[in-house]
Amino acid sequence: MVLNIWTKEGPPVERIQILKDKMLSQPRFVSIEQALIITRTYKEHETDSAQMKRAYSLYNSLHELEIGIEPEELIVGNRTKGVRYGVVFPESGISWVDRELETISTRPQDKFLVRDEDIEIFRKEILPYWKGKSLEDVLRSRAGKEIDAISKVVKINQKDHAQGHICPNVKEWLEKGPSGLQREAQEHLLTCAEEQKDFYRSVALVMDGVKDFMMRYHDLLNQESDDNPRYASDMKKVAEICKNLSQRPAQTFHEAVQSLWFLFVVLHMESNASSFSPGRLDKTLYPYYKKDIDELRINDQEALEIIECLWLKFNQIVYLRNKNSAKYFAGFPIGFNIAVGGVDEDGNDFCNELSHLFLDAQEDLGLPQPNLSVRLHEHTNEALLRHAVRVVSKGSGMPQFFNDKAIIHELQKLGISSKDAKDYAIVGCVELTTQGNNLGWSDAAMFNMNKVLELTLNHGRCLITHDQLGPDLGSLSTYETFEDLENAFQTMMLYFIKKMIPCCEEVEKAHIDILPTAFLSSVIDDCMEKGMDVTRGGAHYNLSGIQMIQVANLADSMAAIKMMVYDQKRISAIDLETALEHDFKGFEVMRQMLLNRVPKYGNDVEWVDQLGAKWAQFFRDTLRNYTNYRGGLYHSGMYTVSAHVPMGQNVGASADGRLSQTPLADGGLSAVYGRDLKGPTAVLKSVSRLNDDCTTNGGLLNMKFLPEFFKTETGIQKFCSFLRTFVDLEIPHIQFNVVRREDLLAAQKHPEQYSSLTVRVAGYTAYFTELAGDLQNEIIARTSYDNI
Repeated sequence: MVLNIWTKEGPPVERIQILKDKMLSQPRFVSIEQALIITRTYKEHETDSAQMKRAYSLYNSLHELEIGIEPEELIVGNRTKGVRYGVVFPESGISWVDRELETISTRPQDKFLVRDEDIEIFRKEILPYWKGKSLEDVLRSRAGKEIDAISKVVKINQKDHAQGHICPNVKEWLEKGPSGLQREAQEHLLTCAEEQKDFYRSVALVMDGVKDFMMRYHDLLNQESDDNPRYASDMKKVAEICKNLSQRPAQTFHEAVQSLWFLFVVLHMESNASSFSPGRLDKTLYPYYKKDIDELRINDQEALEIIECLWLKFNQIVYLRNKNSAKYFAGFPIGFNIAVGGVDEDGNDFCNELSHLFLDAQEDLGLPQPNLSVRLHEHTNEALLRHAVRVVSKGSGMPQFFNDKAIIHELQKLGISSKDAKDYAIVGCVELTTQGNNLGWSDAAMFNMNKVLELTLNHGRCLITHDQLGPDLGSLSTYETFEDLENAFQTMMLYFIKKMIPCCEEVEKAHIDILPTAFLSSVIDDCMEKGMDVTRGGAHYNLSGIQMIQVANLADSMAAIKMMVYDQKRISAIDLETALEHDFKGFEVMRQMLLNRVPKYGNDVEWVDQLGAKWAQFFRDTLRNYTNYRGGLYHSGMYTVSAHVPMGQNVGASADGRLSQTPLADGGLSAVYGRDLKGPTAVLKSVSRLNDDCTTNGGLLNMKFLPEFFKTETGIQKFCSFLRTFVDLEIPHIQFNVVRREDLLAAQKHPEQYSSLTVRVAGYTAYFTELAGDLQNEIIARTSYDNI
């Protein structure tokens, strides 16, 4: 549906402001409540299969976890009674919790308060049972040495938590509900093979728990409505919705939104993972909205109020990570990604009233979640584009933009059908996926190409620790030509890729053994038909994605070596080698030459950009030689979350003039901050030289604009034209911070005055004051544009 105009009526209603204030004022605690339930359940079912143990644990959690409501809520439900609590999940990780419980409230990034009595209970009742049994401990025993050996180059993920990064089949969930899915599992159980029975039993069991969970909210709402006369009518209405959803599929817009939220609450209760994403909700929810509008049961203001209540719920779940992982995924990027716009199944422009209402909700609330994305293409409706730009100008870092022209045909090359590729969604930050039929394992690992170059230049030794991390292929001073250096770099990269793949396989095996997920499997296509858990390969598509980090630094370093050492011979190889070993101490003149006399990636200098593109392509092509443990393809992405800071801490001084242990470039496609001197269009031209098949797992381009740029209609129109150029150049992704450097500096000095200030970190938005200082400084240092 094409809309030519869009106008929003009025500010956020009072209930939304009340709920937002309540949420932001609540403290954030570690919760062990579900861990106690899981531990007791496992003890009671020692002889059962892992499939059934997990199902009983979720069933008991749905029955027993303490629940709560606010009288103003139109959408209810959470995985804990407290808001933004970090849940200890013993099946996934236990040893790191034991090590960090006393320091989690004071660590630099993503702090949680901890009650003293919970520490005591954890060590007395939970830890003894799970020691050696959790995913973390099992992986440590099976592959700990191998994972540690490559850890300075490769960060293997999903080692102490379940796999998220999935877009479930929301449409089917709304059409069937827990009762329908339970009946389906029970029907399969009558005719299935013996080895499939536990799978179908587990699905039927958890659906029984989900129905009870919904009814518990029905009972609580009715119980507390008498004490809240102002909102009693709404509370009883929501109670009736919960009861209906426990018995039948959703029928109205309000029911559909509530059902959607229950789906994601239960997914988090089962898996305690990040980045379960709703997908294209303007498409999925539209039939319910349109029916209610046509039958005069709802108007747009009432629909927006329901949507904003859902948006608030998306901000009430966070993920508890260990201190190292929190550096790589800083600011609680839980990753509820919602996409609007794009093309329909025939390739025509798609948008509707909900597309705009979702943008309105983001404009009103300005919160980090959901991670709102707009899909663009050559024929994107002008009204949707201008609306999205106006929301960007408000400074929340959202929406971000994805390019159908760059993405759809590349997804098809992975073996994804044309229909599914056109209907692609985004999970987490920027990871690309299909809807409802894919275990994309999009965060399998991060591969630090700059560390590989460091080892290539230094006999395989780390410049920071001097440890021998890779094979001795020589050093900069032993390579007679630039081609010799590149050949050695290729050999070193292949060495670590070959070491990485078996580690990724061990992670998948451990997930199969320890973390089967009946509820998730019930909302992923083909699992129910196969009678196979999603961790075992039950999904229709089974991909694994690995991020390469960081092409901008790599291109700049390669360009500096090629130009200064080999082509112009202005710096000798032995002198540069010595300078890198000493972190440029005593070599500042050389460092300034490397920084200022060599062209940099991001300035539309083709030969420099091609150096980065060449090695990105090599990494991608090499991954395609492997299949994962579920039989699917490996493919590549170019995004960092916040890993450019800790991964930079692992890299010594580099030939681009970067000092030892300082951050790498942000994003994944972005230029190194401060080096993109020719303006934003030149950045687009540089990024366009990277092949889109390198970013089928997601690519990320960060840019920062000053708020003043958007003050006039001329500025808005220029920005719209800039985004259409982004589409024409077939760049997969772009996102923006719209903020003044002075405001960020003020927030560092007076965080209590800027608690609601949000910024774009990588592929997600976070509260600026909740980020560690080194990440704050990196965001401040990014180039700001005041024109295009």
